[in-house]
Amino acid sequence: MDNLNRLQKSSLKQLKISDMNIEKPDLKGINTTKANAVYQWLKSWILAFKDSKNFDHNILLPTKPELAYFLGVSVGTVQNALRYLEDSNLVVSKQGIGTIVGNFAKEDRCIRKLSSKRDSAINTIINYITENNYKSGQELPSSRVISSVTGCSLNTTRLAMEYLGSKGILCHTEENTNKSGWKVSSIENTNKISVSIVQETLVDKIAKDLKVYINDNFKIGDKIPAHAELVERFNVSMKTIHDGLTRLINEGILLPRRGHYGTTVIKMPYSMDTDANRETSIFASAKETEFYYYEKTQNHIKQMIAQNYEIGQKLPSILELSKELDLSPNTIRKAFHNLAKEGYLAFSRGRYGGTFVIDIPEISEGTFKWLAVNPKYAEIYNN
Repeated sequence: MDNLNRLQKSSLKQLKISDMNIEKPDLKGINTTKANAVYQWLKSWILAFKDSKNFDHNILLPTKPELAYFLGVSVGTVQNALRYLEDSNLVVSKQGIGTIVGNFAKEDRCIRKLSSKRDSAINTIINYITENNYKSGQELPSSRVISSVTGCSLNTTRLAMEYLGSKGILCHTEENTNKSGWKVSSIENTNKISVSIVQETLVDKIAKDLKVYINDNFKIGDKIPAHAELVERFNVSMKTIHDGLTRLINEGILLPRRGHYGTTVIKMPYSMDTDANRETSIFASAKETEFYYYEKTQNHIKQMIAQNYEIGQKLPSILELSKELDLSPNTIRKAFHNLAKEGYLAFSRGRYGGTFVIDIPEISEGTFKWLAVNPKYAEIYNN
């Protein structure tokens, strides 16, 4: 599997549910979570499959939606089960390809796979149990309380607790796992699990790698490659690249600009040198640019309301306005929500629902910052 990073989906065999020749598990009346039950079911099949003559490393499990439909569970439940399989080194997931069946020693993995927020939450929960001297059978606070302790989202915290449940450290307080809290089952293996979690997250590592990449290949004033090219280079998801670049933006190393201007190096990662060009100093920040873009849309809708609508009338749908104004539905949606916060719109669900005018805005001409400056004009400006 040395060339795992270079694998193409076309070179792998995608299994279908019918290819697995396996009975559906009984997920009713179980005394564990559905994710853990699905994990155990898939684990049994993989172990049996590895011993068969048909085993091949170049095999992909059925897709998550296919497994979810077959089992009658959510895609999220299948996702959690696959996480457990990865933790057991029985599969490895690669973005844009799928879940590859194999037996991957952690030290031999070619895929960049460091700890996630879930891993950090796992470690924090273990420390919380240890520091508060929890005993076997003692009930933990609610997931919301634990979430505040971990500093992660409620969903991430639940994933962490599900993982600890699969390892026998936690268990549900009641048989109905969908409605119960958690209690400590055993604290014997907490030290092993805690030690196995790497404290550096993938975003931390990518931010460091991006600094080295910029330092070795670019100089102040250069535009870095687009997100998609960086995804291909570093073999991570688009969101991981985005989060890594955000770190560098916050550190003042990069300057993001809308349109073809792209993201520019304004400070070398390992140097105190910065961009002294006035061109960069008269660019609005990305947040200001985004604010301008949405505010411009909001003002247009305000003007439309003031000129064409009365209180109680229904506005066109988000999709209709999106086509009319040639903007993305998300931009219209955000503008609607902001206008609702300002007290001009209200939303109603159901058959006769929609977006209704509850107040008529006063129209005034606003002034906006310059958002992008042509480098040629910047040169004139400097002179």
